[in-house]
Amino acid sequence: MKVTSRFGTAVVAGLVAAAVAQQLGRPAGERDWHGRVGGIVPYDFRPPTVRRFRRAWFNPDDPRLFTERDFGVGWALNLGALQRRLQRA
Repeated sequence: MKVTSRFGTAVVAGLVAAAVAQQLGRPAGERDWHGRVGGIVPYDFRPPTVRRFRRAWFNPDDPRLFTERDFGVGWALNLGALQRRLQRA
């Protein structure tokens, strides 16, 4: 279990490092602190807002179960979409 945990931590740390490096590789005026690592894994290091939090974590109007996080690297579980699916079942 510890090996899996360490591996997961290393992967997340690597993704964060890659995202920060991607932003620092841009001219200062072009850094927006959100995007995708390798064109796949989303990241957003802007200060979180209530609107982005709700859009990521509770948005029943979005059918996707996994949405881009409001802050950090990776995806959020859209509890609004999950709730809708469970109600239909």
